[in-house]
Order: sequence, then structure tokens, then C-alpha cells
Amino acid sequence: MSTTRLHQITHSAATTFSSSTDLTAALIRAAIAHGEHEKRTGAEDPNWPLWYAAYMVAEQAGTELPV
Repeated sequence: MSTTRLHQITHSAATTFSSSTDLTAALIRAAIAHGEHEKRTGAEDPNWPLWYAAYMVAEQAGTELPV
């Protein structure tokens, strides 16, 4: 019998917001950046919630932002 171990990516830091004001500000920044994203692609993004989430997590982690 053989077993295969799947590699998992784990992140030690959680994305958190200390207030609704901070979350609102992050959503506004994501909305502005997403508007620029849609201008670059020339199309509406039906998966915008995924893009917003990736943007907000990357912004808070200080990693590369989605384009």
C-alpha cells in the first residue's frame, strides 16, 4: 500500500480588521483597484468577490497585489 502526501499551503497570519471603519476602508481601496483591473481587461469581472478577497489579503500581508 502506498500513500501520497498532498502539499498544503498554510498561512500563519490571518487577515483581520479591528473595526468596521477599517474594513470599509479596505473594501473601498479594493473597489478602486478592481475598477482599474476591469479597465485593463476591458470586461466586467463576474468573479469580483474572489478578486476583492485576494486583494484585501495581499494588501494586509504586504505581498504582491493581484493585477
